[in-house]
Amino acid sequence: MSRTEEFAALRRHLVSRVLDGPGSTPAQLRAGAFGNTVATEPLGRFIMLVADNSAQLTDADFATLSAAGYTDDQLFEIVVCAALGAANRQYDAARAALAAALGDEGADDASR
Repeated sequence: MSRTEEFAALRRHLVSRVLDGPGSTPAQLRAGAFGNTVATEPLGRFIMLVADNSAQLTDADFATLSAAGYTDDQLFEIVVCAALGAANRQYDAARAALAAALGDEGADDASR
């Protein structure tokens, strides 16, 4: 197994554990946070901020969700899912750009 294949397998395992493993947050909500597809407010805005502009998150954002009934454990899981989803999208985009610029084999070589 190449290093690229090994990394891909580890990445799939991580995503599976985060999205499908045990947690305080329902799996469907974790998947929505991962995909940045939650539309309900204030949670949708919170997830968008985590994924795209985490420097703008404030204590007030966490307080709003706590007041809406989310526990600290659930907020932690939502943050992890949103951040992991954003990282995966960025990684996939970078790999696609490498593949386009260098060809598929060049992208594999560049990741080593």
